[in-house]
Amino acid sequence: MTTTALLNYFEHVLPLTEEEKSIVAAAFQERTVKRRHFILQKGDVCKHHTFVVEGCFRMYLVDDKGKEHNLQFAIENWWITDIASFYAEEPSSLYIEALENATVLQLKKEDQIRFFDDNLTFNRIFRALTENALVNAHRRILQTISSTAEERYLDFLKRYPQFLQRLSNVQIASYLGVTPEFLSTIRKKRVGS
Repeated sequence: MTTTALLNYFEHVLPLTEEEKSIVAAAFQERTVKRRHFILQKGDVCKHHTFVVEGCFRMYLVDDKGKEHNLQFAIENWWITDIASFYAEEPSSLYIEALENATVLQLKKEDQIRFFDDNLTFNRIFRALTENALVNAHRRILQTISSTAEERYLDFLKRYPQFLQRLSNVQIASYLGVTPEFLSTIRKKRVGS
């Protein structure tokens, strides 16, 4: 199993004992996902926390008019999960799709609960993950309601330069809440200045 990347990730949050490393290796299931395949589709209950070992994913919503709205991207050493569906055990309104061939490690909810009950280290690690997700969600909401499209694009460039070579303009535009044509105009304006 490819747990080295995950163990390194955890070690950056809190050091693990050898026993804890063995628990991780036993609990997380490796899965390969082909490009354009899904690890979650609308109507399914999200049953896993997913850690990306290799590849790129997007989480998105399709509105009543059929338009896609990207909510999150995830690449190596990132997590992607529909938190609301996972914790409430309700059908998801989201899709999580592989944009590249990928390898992930997935943790079932019952294993996560056992982690919390049996080991304070994992409780603290997942609390830190949840806190970071909440901070990022707040930042995104505030930016959406108070920033111009150009400011959102500049912030995206600053925070996520690694995505520029891996995502299409259409994907980035959807994440920023603008049309691909408008994003192209912003990019041309920046090149010209």
